[in-house]
Amino acid sequence: MKTIILAGGYGTRLDQLTEIIPKPMVYIGNKPVLWHIMKIYSHFGFNDFIIALGVKQHVIKEYFYNFEIINNDFTIDIDKSELDFHNRHNETNWKVTLVDTGLNTLKGGRIKRLEKYLDDDINMITYGDGVGDININELVDYHKSHGKTLTLTGVHPTARFGEIKEKGGEVLSFSEKPKTSQRYVNGGFMVFNNNMLGYLTEDEDCDYEYGIIEDLAKKGEVMMYKHNG
Repeated sequence: MKTIILAGGYGTRLDQLTEIIPKPMVYIGNKPVLWHIMKIYSHFGFNDFIIALGVKQHVIKEYFYNFEIINNDFTIDIDKSELDFHNRHNETNWKVTLVDTGLNTLKGGRIKRLEKYLDDDINMITYGDGVGDININELVDYHKSHGKTLTLTGVHPTARFGEIKEKGGEVLSFSEKPKTSQRYVNGGFMVFNNNMLGYLTEDEDCDYEYGIIEDLAKKGEVMMYKHNG
């Protein structure tokens, strides 16, 4: 089973940070968001990734091409052109396929352009800018249990601002961006049967959320895995 990570968009909501690097390469701690996403899947034994590239794709390609050097200490013998690594990273089982899916291609088109790399009956998709404490094994098991084409992970959205509870002007409690809604939104971390690819085209304007997912939902082919973490 392969995991598609959609990493080709413009990242307009992080304007200042993404002028030079793509949004999936914004760092959390000392690792890019993309690495953290992959570690979530790897923790559950899913180590085969396909990265759908687009805007500033060279940054992501260079990161993985130089993965050993970036993530390890080493000694270089200049005369012999030899590298001696002193510690080894933990991503030894990762297999990463990097694919140019176009600069302006919408998500549906990007996914379709990866079809030749998808030889399993069931695969996964997520966004290149979202992390979470998702139990991937439970998600996959849930998808297999219902037999529908697509499973989304539903999460409760947080409020945009902190919430104050008061009485007579006295602040009783303060919650920083609480989960105020009981509705669910698409949190990424999706599982799909490969027949979904038949609904997609390689056209740049082939949308995913506002196209194929809506169409599949009308046919009763979309289920939601509820994540309350």
